Amino acid sequence: MYSNPSSESATESHAVIFEQPLNERMRTYLRLEFLYRQTLFHQALPDRWASRAAVSSLLEILAITARGDARADALKELERQLAVLNEFRTRDGVDSDRLHSIMTELAEHRNQLNGAAGGAFMQNLRDSDFLNAIRLRSAIPGGTCEFDLRDYFHWLNQPYAVRQTAFNEWMTSIRALCEAVTCLLWVTRQNSRPQNQTATAGHFQLNLDRDSHCQLLRIALPHDTTLFPEISGSHYRCSISFMEWHGVTTRSTQTTQDVAFLLTTCV
Repeated sequence: MYSNPSSESATESHAVIFEQPLNERMRTYLRLEFLYRQTLFHQALPDRWASRAAVSSLLEILAITARGDARADALKELERQLAVLNEFRTRDGVDSDRLHSIMTELAEHRNQLNGAAGGAFMQNLRDSDFLNAIRLRSAIPGGTCEFDLRDYFHWLNQPYAVRQTAFNEWMTSIRALCEAVTCLLWVTRQNSRPQNQTATAGHFQLNLDRDSHCQLLRIALPHDTTLFPEISGSHYRCSISFMEWHGVTTRSTQTTQDVAFLLTTCV
């Protein structure tokens, strides 16, 4: 069931991957992964504009995790994936070392999340007067400029090491959840192999087995393509239209050509 990541990397190295979540949990996970990567990227840069971008991404992570119990949901999904993987222990042809490695990593993320502060999870960030002031002013266009938030401007002009110390403290609070979500998404992406498909006249209809519990669609197109997919539907039925890109000043249109692509349905 779980393919070697090196083989998938070889398949996708010359492709652009478009992903479509098919349930609310997967939407949340993809957004968290996106924001976490963005935070890490900007946090590592010494420029103060990068620090601004990292803080903005951090605040969006807090906003997403404020809805529902992201920690409990991730723990539940970790347990589900471990149970699914456990069924493969006795099957023929399974790489037992690889399986053990994946299960060990999932178990480590589960233990780290279990060690997080329960109901007070991320509460230190939510109670931060400094971050809350930035969050409130961020709702106003240009609301975090120098004359609006003097202390924020002062902090941004501190040496990079000072800003990095603060970021390291903040990241400690979100790392367990974000790393667990990143791992869960990796497992979800790995659990199915891509299939060659053709969209006739740029349109493809996908009917999913109600018992398959598909969570994520992945569409791979060549890097040099002028096409991108528009996807609508649910976890039972999806419609995929391939649109022709004409630039930022002209509306995209559906292609009338047949389109060959790779489709992966991830459960």
